[in-house]
Amino acid sequence: MEYKEVLVYSNIKVEEDIYVLSLIIGDDVKAGQFYMLKAWDEEPILARPISVHSVEDGVVKFAYQVKGRGTKILSSLKPEDKVYVLGPIGNGLDTQKFKGKIALISGGIGIAPMLQIAKGLDGEIDLYAGFNKSPYLIDEFRKYCTNIYVTSEKDEGYFKGFITEIFNPFEYNVVICCGPEVMIKRVVEMCKNYATPVYVLMENKMACGVGACLGCACNTKEGKKRVCVDGPVFKGTDVMFSA
Repeated sequence: MEYKEVLVYSNIKVEEDIYVLSLIIGDDVKAGQFYMLKAWDEEPILARPISVHSVEDGVVKFAYQVKGRGTKILSSLKPEDKVYVLGPIGNGLDTQKFKGKIALISGGIGIAPMLQIAKGLDGEIDLYAGFNKSPYLIDEFRKYCTNIYVTSEKDEGYFKGFITEIFNPFEYNVVICCGPEVMIKRVVEMCKNYATPVYVLMENKMACGVGACLGCACNTKEGKKRVCVDGPVFKGTDVMFSA
């Protein structure tokens, strides 16, 4: 797998420090996969791993949060600018194997991969999305989800608290979760109490994105696993959380 040069279709700011970058890539992508993105030649040295938000007619969309130098550069991209991409990477989700009532649970920018997941699911889908401030990207899910539940720690227009306060795993056949590790850990613990199957999308700092450097490894019951190629999707009960 090698980096290839692609063009920016659009790069839209949707909330403070939150953007959706659309690239003309044309790849077949599984829900839950990601790309390594790089829009610079020298500094910073490493590309940035960004989850696939949605795929439409050869355009791959990435929802991302500006957190440092690399994502700051991404946020400045304009249509027709060049980006170097490596991917799609990771095991992804076989969405067609999930049936019944399904809960998607996200925290913050963990909502990014959930749209492509929702689009591939066949069942009754509920989205639980937790945010620190104002919610974002929610409207895109209305076409695919039966119910949408939103919490915010600071926006008084929504339930004030954590998303785990309003989620009951007993109601679902399967749960899919992405967000801060402390939230994922809590969701997995809740699902264990009701023997509800739970799948998690893990995040970690990455250098190579192809499994060679072991920099993104996480602890599981079977030993260390690389988030980039062994994941990012894992059975929640297999992960040994550090949070």
